[in-house]
Amino acid sequence: MRITKDSHGKLRDIYAYINDNLYYSRPDLHIQHESANATLLLILFTALTGGKALVVGEPGLGKTTAAEYICSLVYGFPLGVIWSSVVSGHPEQTEEKIVGRPDLGKLNQGEEVVIWSLFARLPVKIVDEINRLPETKQSLVLDGVERGKWEYLNQSLINDEFCLFATANYQDQGTNTLVPPLLDRFDVILESKHPGANIASLIGQEVSRESTLRHVPSETAFLEVLRQGCSGKPASLESARKRFAKEIQQQCGLTLLTPSERQAIRHQIATLEIDLAANAFIRMALSELSFCCKYGQKRSGEVCDDGCHYSGYLCYQITNCASNRLPNSIYRYARALAWWLGHSRVDVEHVRLILPYAIAHRIQWRESYLLMRERERRHEPLQLHAARQATVDIFRRFHEQRHEVMQALSTAAQIMDDADFVPPQGDHPLYADIQRDLGLEPSPW
Repeated sequence: MRITKDSHGKLRDIYAYINDNLYYSRPDLHIQHESANATLLLILFTALTGGKALVVGEPGLGKTTAAEYICSLVYGFPLGVIWSSVVSGHPEQTEEKIVGRPDLGKLNQGEEVVIWSLFARLPVKIVDEINRLPETKQSLVLDGVERGKWEYLNQSLINDEFCLFATANYQDQGTNTLVPPLLDRFDVILESKHPGANIASLIGQEVSRESTLRHVPSETAFLEVLRQGCSGKPASLESARKRFAKEIQQQCGLTLLTPSERQAIRHQIATLEIDLAANAFIRMALSELSFCCKYGQKRSGEVCDDGCHYSGYLCYQITNCASNRLPNSIYRYARALAWWLGHSRVDVEHVRLILPYAIAHRIQWRESYLLMRERERRHEPLQLHAARQATVDIFRRFHEQRHEVMQALSTAAQIMDDADFVPPQGDHPLYADIQRDLGLEPSPW
């Protein structure tokens, strides 16, 4: 494989290597003459930008391994080190196994010292089969997955850089429902699909290349430094990382990112500009996911009346309100997609492709809407299919009203400075939101 020297090329080589040798899949994301596997690509974006992804699917279809492969090559950790930090979801899981435990030797001397788990310490965090955690124990990871802040006894550990992956099998006798506050903390939901009989038949016929990501000497060096606790010297970790990177270059032909390159890419992605049309489309989506004519906003447990004027919009079909985490998720992954494609700004197409993955796990639908979508032919789980069709509807409305919506947003901005402007009027929840922002009472219809 040709070795590229720029950071963008390095990541494309990593994606291509995993796609060709480790995670067999079909391309199902198509944009501007380029195709990729959505699950693998968005896992890459999650690792790169410090996001949080929930990967669902049937047992044995590579949910956990895809995240492990990506993180191994993006962060430069041998696979065995990542395996040592994975947290398993099961009913008997405890805080001591997830976060840390007391140093009993120090405790006997009257000193409270925490031995932090590798899961808490490493920037790569993977929770395997998270829906096997009982609902009462899901709170053990709530704060940590939100801010990267872990607390035990009277001490705390803060991760300056981290990404999170959680996998979940479909419902069976051993699984539990993931509580909405935990679901909302994930930026995107992905499905690890079966690759098809022809591709699946190749698995096991070739010599496993997974061993190339192991390199036992590098794993030993990493773990020896990590066992020193938080006093482990960063220089020693960097030395172990370079040793592993050299081995990967020799065996796989890949040049791994340095930590500074990874940080530079994250900054480039975070500062990409959102163009006006994409911004307007995001606002339209957010308004349909939060607006309620009768109750002022969507609230769990408050269902719209039959015959509501806005029954043709998404707000009528959902029974909860979008949180303020949703815009951050959309911006994060839309920017990553634009950067991946070499574009200088985020446009409507980037947002349209990302939106279903950002809302599918957050929306609580009316049963009638899910029943309607359940009858349709689909290639995705019902929640993701429903979110994709909802995105199609929002995009159609945006396309029909694009000029008027952008003009309304521009007019609203000018009204803030000049009261003589006439407030924008239109038949979409966004117009009612604009009027409220201006201190006006929207039309009651």
